[in-house]
Amino acid sequence: MNYRAIAKSLGIVVFIEGVCMLPSLLVSLIYRENDAKAFVYSIVITITVGLLLYRIHAKSSNFYTRDGFAVVSLSWILVSFFGSLPFLLSRTIPAPIDAFFESVSGFSTTGATILQEIESLPKGILFWRSFTHWMGGMGVLVLTLAVLPSVGASSFHIMKAEATGPSTEKLVPKLGQSAKILYTIYTVLTAAQVIFLLIAGMPLYDSLIHAFSSGGTGGFSNRNLSVSAYGNVFIEVIITAFVLLFGVNFGLYFQILKGNFRNFYRDEEFRFYIGTVLVSVLIITLQLSAKGIFTFGESLRHSSFQVASIITTTGYVTTDFNLWPALSKCILMILMLIGASAGSTSGGMKCIRILLLFKIARREVAKIIHPRAVHTVKSGGRVVDEDTLSKTLAFFFIHFAILAISVLVVSLDGKDMTSTVTSVIATLSNTGPGLEIVGPTGNFYSFSVLSKLVFSFCMIAGRLELIPMLMIFSPNAWKKGNI
Repeated sequence: MNYRAIAKSLGIVVFIEGVCMLPSLLVSLIYRENDAKAFVYSIVITITVGLLLYRIHAKSSNFYTRDGFAVVSLSWILVSFFGSLPFLLSRTIPAPIDAFFESVSGFSTTGATILQEIESLPKGILFWRSFTHWMGGMGVLVLTLAVLPSVGASSFHIMKAEATGPSTEKLVPKLGQSAKILYTIYTVLTAAQVIFLLIAGMPLYDSLIHAFSSGGTGGFSNRNLSVSAYGNVFIEVIITAFVLLFGVNFGLYFQILKGNFRNFYRDEEFRFYIGTVLVSVLIITLQLSAKGIFTFGESLRHSSFQVASIITTTGYVTTDFNLWPALSKCILMILMLIGASAGSTSGGMKCIRILLLFKIARREVAKIIHPRAVHTVKSGGRVVDEDTLSKTLAFFFIHFAILAISVLVVSLDGKDMTSTVTSVIATLSNTGPGLEIVGPTGNFYSFSVLSKLVFSFCMIAGRLELIPMLMIFSPNAWKKGNI
């Protein structure tokens, strides 16, 4: 383990975070509220620590896979810690564990909150709260590679550890250039959403807040009632469309830029993703209208918004789905576990893994029927190697093992079963709202310090797809050696 190189890389990330606080400081100065001083102190502290870490001289340039995984997992913990400083120093969230929870929820694009009232908070704080979604959506380390592509040999290992999905692919040979392409697409989509929201009648400040949260598929709003506060069907349609777009593998957008339009609808994961959305919307719409909860038009409006919001793990709400029938709520919980596409800004297990699990199961059945035949698993017309299949199965087991252990720990708080289970699912899948206490009208405030620490771990582990966070708890990972 190259400790000095790791520390130096952490310094770059922390420094970038300090610089990213400047827009929030500008917002606080524009609105002349009492949070400006908190941002000044936070920026000075964060940039100073970043520069001190960066000045550490690395004796060796060797950087291995486990070093990259350590940089990613420790970066997310440090970024969340320093990201909590504006909340603490402004006294908007005076309790350290609550401030850390809110910061982790922001950067991991979960959108779970301990805040019971939002609209009275300073504008700069609310801006920072949503901007953390945008920073964490594409990845804090990917942002660093886009800004400073000359980080060096560590680039591939960092990208590999932070990327979502069972495999990591470069858009172009140079990783720094790939990061720039990703953030260019990300920025253009975000800017387009801001423009559409302005046209729909949403104020500029609100448009930025909701575009940042939609882009990162996080779900923080500056309104207590989330998107439902606007009562504007055009705003809901715009957010529905854009969160679905941010749930698509960004590699497909790059293919469009290259002129390969057919790859979009030929992509197996994309078809599964859109098919799941359409089927879920249809079932929920029919049930809500049949039960007389809404008219057919209202049922279609609310079901399409909530399905898009949940499968992309954004977590925006336009209605209290706690009151929906059991079938509709079960569908939303399943979507929460699945998530959207690999290579997107969403959480969950990802559609490609669910597809691979189905194909692995089908192969096992085929082996029983035709034991002498050679059976392979294909995705997109290409054979999937056994290592990827093995990692997919391991991911599935680890995901539910962490889910089960976390539920047991959180159950010590004595909450009802639905709230306990869905609170862990919501944080591990980076969705935000669950059911009952943590439902659309609730929050995580009433949970104990231990539970909030568990939730924080789940949020970061879910965002980094488990392995990087588990690695830092392994004593063998920190031993010297070139592994």
